[in-house]
Amino acid sequence: MYSQIDSNLVDSVTAAEAERIIRSCVHCGFCLPACPTYAATGNELDSPRGRIYLMKDMLEGGAVEARVTAHLDRCLTCRACEPACPSDVEYGRLLDIGRGVAVEAGPGKWRHRALTWLLRQIVPSPRLLAVVVGVGGWFRPLLPARLQRYLPPTDNRALAPASGEREVVVLQGCVQRTVTPGVNRALSSLLAARGIRVRMVAEEGCCGALDYHLGAHQSGLARARKLIDALLPHLDSAEAILSTASGCGVTIKDYPYMFRRDGEYRDKAEQVAAACVDASEFLAQLDFRAAPVRVACHTPCTFQHGQKLAGFEAILRRAGLEIVPSPESGMCCGSAGVYSMLEPDMAETLRSRKLAALGSGEPQVIATANVGCQLHLSGADVPVKHWLELLADQVRLFEQPPE
Repeated sequence: MYSQIDSNLVDSVTAAEAERIIRSCVHCGFCLPACPTYAATGNELDSPRGRIYLMKDMLEGGAVEARVTAHLDRCLTCRACEPACPSDVEYGRLLDIGRGVAVEAGPGKWRHRALTWLLRQIVPSPRLLAVVVGVGGWFRPLLPARLQRYLPPTDNRALAPASGEREVVVLQGCVQRTVTPGVNRALSSLLAARGIRVRMVAEEGCCGALDYHLGAHQSGLARARKLIDALLPHLDSAEAILSTASGCGVTIKDYPYMFRRDGEYRDKAEQVAAACVDASEFLAQLDFRAAPVRVACHTPCTFQHGQKLAGFEAILRRAGLEIVPSPESGMCCGSAGVYSMLEPDMAETLRSRKLAALGSGEPQVIATANVGCQLHLSGADVPVKHWLELLADQVRLFEQPPE
């Protein structure tokens, strides 16, 4: 697909990258059945191929109309189209470029833009988020069911102290430390049983994912620099940085690309990214025995398409849990960061489809690996847990069965 990017919209390096990606697309259509929004609407412009056409026109100097931004905003950035593409089109990279241009151009519904700005202020700030969640808890019965899912019971239990010769840094996350702190507590208990100490970095801030993927690139990079500075001093003593939220993990692993043109932070970004692994990658080297339970596994898009990880199912299966088949395992659940807040109708459509697929094997519990998916899918007939919480609970039952 030929393209000639307008040099007034992006710098020459970004233009060259956008042209390379657009030209790699042969508009074959293999991406269409893999795309959740196309599956829901049947609209070509809600498919990767359609959005590439829109971005091509926009980047060549075409008008950045509200219609264009609406279709770009409706993309989940799940990247399920990438493994389906025979030409290896780097759609996620192109979408970041396109959204950045669209944000600079300024069109779009003012309500959507205002809500996006508000979420960018609140979600990356654990203090502000804690206030919002606390206030939301007071009015919980009055809120719609889809918002109640984001207000789980308060849990302020501290991490259990651990001693050992080995040490890892565990990322707290912005949302996770506020809304589902039990995830990192579960990981800490699993590691403590193997003599591995967990360190939390007090200065840890947001990884920059939310800002960056919503088109606010400079704000996202600024947050990422602060996180890099906070983590670097701990790399000498810790053997790894563990991420328990796949959305954060995929962004940190992408730091070398994000800072490829930053002379000051390029090497620092590479060091942090090299040290960062998903908790499943680290725990794969350890063995656990757990009480059996029937589990349907939802592998988040940021886990399977972004980080290209095989999954946490093998760890659960090896520990003794029964994994039931889950159709459409590559289809997004509709969470996608703050997407469920910005595009609630589409998010609910995809949630219903995903829950039907996960429930087809009659599981006793659904396990996932990202806080957003965990909250978005909760509230159904089958309980939803982070796989680390599930594993820790079942290990505890195995070691201390109820009388």
